[in-house]
Amino acid sequence: MIRAATARPRVLLICVFLLSLPAVTPRIYSSDEVQYFAYLRSLWFDHDLSFENEYLHFYDAGIARSDGFHETFLERTTDTGRRINFGTIGCAILWAPFYAAGDAIAHATGAAADGYSKPYVAAVAYGSAFYGFMAVLLGILSARRLGFDGTVAGLLVWFGTPLLFYMYVAPPFSHACSAFAVALFVAVWLRVRERWTPWGAVALGACAALMAMVREQDAFFVAGPAVDFLIAWTEGRAGARSALAGIAGGLAAYSPQAVAYLRLNGHVGPHASVEHKMSWSAPHALQVLFSPEHGFMLWTPLAALAIAGLVVLAWSSDRRRVGACMLLMVALQVYIGGSVESWTVAGAFGQRRFVALTALLIVGLAAAASRLAETPPAVRRSAIAAAVLAVYWNVALSAEFAIGAMDRQRLQPARNAYDAFVTVPMQAPSLAYRYLFDRHSFYAEHRAP
Repeated sequence: MIRAATARPRVLLICVFLLSLPAVTPRIYSSDEVQYFAYLRSLWFDHDLSFENEYLHFYDAGIARSDGFHETFLERTTDTGRRINFGTIGCAILWAPFYAAGDAIAHATGAAADGYSKPYVAAVAYGSAFYGFMAVLLGILSARRLGFDGTVAGLLVWFGTPLLFYMYVAPPFSHACSAFAVALFVAVWLRVRERWTPWGAVALGACAALMAMVREQDAFFVAGPAVDFLIAWTEGRAGARSALAGIAGGLAAYSPQAVAYLRLNGHVGPHASVEHKMSWSAPHALQVLFSPEHGFMLWTPLAALAIAGLVVLAWSSDRRRVGACMLLMVALQVYIGGSVESWTVAGAFGQRRFVALTALLIVGLAAAASRLAETPPAVRRSAIAAAVLAVYWNVALSAEFAIGAMDRQRLQPARNAYDAFVTVPMQAPSLAYRYLFDRHSFYAEHRAP
């Protein structure tokens, strides 16, 4: 009976996801997407890490024509003489099963079996949507392991954060895969921490490696479980064998990225120019959260409710350590986001680097909902109204961004609020029709940088 009851929400979520698949946009249109896609196409067809032919294809096709693309990716080279790629190999690993299906479809339908045609691009796009959805499910499971019902929280985060945009409008970015890798890491951590066995540590180390291979900055999530492990060690619940096993598992799983770095850059690590983009004192930490134009809290107000929930979790008597470790993980993402000189992510939708927080936001919202159940009805109604408005704000901004009604370099709160609550509702029927049946009309005049 209990299993049947807990299975129903998952079935409902799966149905929602399947019905939402027509909303996925199967196209590549930015330099970031090209870099991640180039990894997969190069390994699959050319069996190398030389990206010049991939870059030329997208440049000649008029897709990667943003300022500086030719100079950065078709003129400059690494120390090994290869074209620069600031991406990592993790997305290629996660997309590979879908790409294989795309390859089979291309051969079966007569489409160009060259790695670039529609079946291949669609495979990557739908693969990202799948991983974004899995991040939501894993976040819900993590909330449940902590004793919360995370189904509603999962739905809110799914539609109330930039995850929505990077699942459906721009899926070939790395962010949906990043959300999945971090959610998997969090779910495994919450399971492994019950006993801290060596094999559990191996699994956790492998998940940590996957995170770092999808997006390098996601390696900072390791700090939360590391602190939890060290405390468990002092309590006698963990030991050196588990520590060594976790390190060994992480190093072994990270080997594909290490080999890729050596062949591409001549050393284990990103291209040297990346270091110039960092100011390790995090001078933009407050701006990345609260800037009126680019701040995470303005773009994604639902995150404020979720982080408040993590604070509640950290103050609870039985889950204090988990909550504190999760807050540390969030804080380190703020730190690294505020250390990047391009912290505004100008031209992108929202503070996209925080999509990796998906699972933690679900846990936080679920914890907040549990505490709100004990408050007066007026407080609960206010919190529900705030959450609904936050979700609508994200959906409306996504619509504005997609149709080019927004200044893509920044958020203009007054103007965007007017468009969100006046213009978008008035145009909703026509926008929905265009998005489902004439999606290319959105891209004819408006191209993201």
